[in-house]
Amino acid sequence: MKRLLAGAVLATMSLSAFGASSTMHSNKHDPRAITAMDLVTLQRISDPRLSPDGKSVAYTLRSTDYDANKGITQIWLMDLATKQSRPMTSGPASSNSPRWAPDGSALYFLSSRSGSSQVWKLDMRGGEAQPVTALPLDVSTFMLAPDGQRVAFSLEIYPECQGDIACSKKKFDEAAARKSTGTVYDRLFIRHWDTWSTGTRSQLFAATLGTDGKIGAPVLLSQDIDGDVPSKPFGDDSEYTFSPDGKTVVFTARIAGKTEAWSTNLDLWQVPSDGSKQPQNLTQGNEATDTTPQFSPDGRYLAWTAMKRPKFESDRLAIMLRDLKTGQTREVDPAWDRSAGGVMFSADGKTLYTTADDLGQHRVFAIDVASGNATALTGDGHIGGFDIVGNTFVYALDSLNAPADLYLTTPGGQNATRLTDVNAERLADVQFGDYEQFSFPGWHDETVHGYVMKPWNYVKGKKYPIAFIVHGGPQGSMGNDFHYRWNPAVFAGMGYAVVFIDFHGSTGYGQAFTDSISRDWGGKPLEDLKKGFAYAVKKYDFLDGTKAAALGASYGGYMMNWIAGNWPDGFKCIVNHDGVFDSRMMYYSTEELWFDEWEHGAPQYDDPQAYERFNPVDYVKNWKTPMLIIHSEKDFRIPVEQGIGAFTALQRRGIASELLVYPDENHWVMKPHNSVQWHETVQAWLKRWLS
Repeated sequence: MKRLLAGAVLATMSLSAFGASSTMHSNKHDPRAITAMDLVTLQRISDPRLSPDGKSVAYTLRSTDYDANKGITQIWLMDLATKQSRPMTSGPASSNSPRWAPDGSALYFLSSRSGSSQVWKLDMRGGEAQPVTALPLDVSTFMLAPDGQRVAFSLEIYPECQGDIACSKKKFDEAAARKSTGTVYDRLFIRHWDTWSTGTRSQLFAATLGTDGKIGAPVLLSQDIDGDVPSKPFGDDSEYTFSPDGKTVVFTARIAGKTEAWSTNLDLWQVPSDGSKQPQNLTQGNEATDTTPQFSPDGRYLAWTAMKRPKFESDRLAIMLRDLKTGQTREVDPAWDRSAGGVMFSADGKTLYTTADDLGQHRVFAIDVASGNATALTGDGHIGGFDIVGNTFVYALDSLNAPADLYLTTPGGQNATRLTDVNAERLADVQFGDYEQFSFPGWHDETVHGYVMKPWNYVKGKKYPIAFIVHGGPQGSMGNDFHYRWNPAVFAGMGYAVVFIDFHGSTGYGQAFTDSISRDWGGKPLEDLKKGFAYAVKKYDFLDGTKAAALGASYGGYMMNWIAGNWPDGFKCIVNHDGVFDSRMMYYSTEELWFDEWEHGAPQYDDPQAYERFNPVDYVKNWKTPMLIIHSEKDFRIPVEQGIGAFTALQRRGIASELLVYPDENHWVMKPHNSVQWHETVQAWLKRWLS
């Protein structure tokens, strides 16, 4: 791999470590800590989209209506010559997904301003936005053809209506009016993420764009596809694409029938954009995931990302390339030991741009199509979105002490210009705690990385209690990014030093490192956490290892239950959010069965002992650490009974414990008031045991 340009592109902004300035702004008032209220009301910038001439960038900006208990997203536009921004949408309804007309004459976007989510068009010459679609169903995602003659979009419909949108609308109305409430199921999924199945599917349509700016009659592109397009629960418009001439669409879909809940076999399907033929499977030979298709600018090649191992959702995503003339397919980047996050061609087709976790950062990389060589284009921090047009490169960057803002450079540049400072006023008097990345010998003395963050009001020579946070996934990373649910800066703002470890199983350190956690949930990771904690306490004299709390969610919540039984003297208290308590029942009540089957090696009934090896419920007899449990009733990934079971165990054993339950949240806590309550409850629990 070519040398990473760490710090080069970001030379205008310090994102590291001890000794650096602890705030981005000069403080006119006494400094203060960042709070949970700050966190939920910060403006969130995302989805930068350059105009075709590279002179302007459209982006979305989310603000919080705290009284209404929701976020509202609007579209903004910046002139890159003047660096001046202006809002392009406004009002109580959200607008998002700005997409340029091919000639730059208009911005298309999604908005619920009409009462339902539809596609709108805003002429750059002036005037009010006009509706492009006025369908009886919500438009979930959309994409313009490169020639501007067609638009593809996804709708939630009833498959039996065979693309008849009016038929689906009638069935929705009939279901809403029905007095009986029972639903009969004959296959999984019966529910997914936070939603019960009603028999509908997300499907892909296309329509012509008339000279009046309205669409013609929609045609169903995903004909006879018994799957969701885009996929659920997090699929978006990156899962389908037009050919440069607009005549062909390639989309991602998983057709698995009754095996859908234990299949990761997403395939690429090709179909004429007028719907005149049935979709053709392009990746039938790969039984693992194929997704995020992109045509080369000349239309000769199709690139996408693909996994090799079925049922493993965290397998490495390799970049694949097919010559559409010869049919020859090859992996572009076999020597690059990172997992690509979607692809984008350069204008000459010789470079593919992507993002990837990398040693505790999340960077943009340029992949040479001919050689597969990868070059990092960004340094430290987390890239939340980017766009490249010609020699103009705009990206959204955040870090542990800085929410996202937009930056401008060139794909090969070494200096970046900061374009926005959307939270300058709110953060003007906020002082963040300095942070530093460290590494240590973990399991089998293999190198493991972690971070430590000082309290916001750090005083040299003083020791501070520790918030020891364990990330979820488990194949994930807790690195140099500004998180809106588990934000180390907020814990530092509570007066704690914060430590977090990218244990074996984390992403961004090579696929073998990521693979190493499977079938070993309580083994290598626990050893890494113990060694990382001990290393940090020894290295940093401001850490008080006798006053520490362990906190984690999802897999991190599982680890809280595992720590309670296998490291019972390690912490004064524990915070367990959405954690697995009983691995056996988890298998039979979760929705995506492929996850448990891969992580344990088999279905539970085929290998019960695999589910017992690291099952927290078997170690309840060792529990003695006070624990706060948080769980949500709409969490179908790790159902609420897992949290109730752990709380029951604590109560029956007479261990100090509390249970916070949200009836209206899923695996995450998203509503502003609930987030503030979450932080207040956690803060009170930590103060009770660490003061």
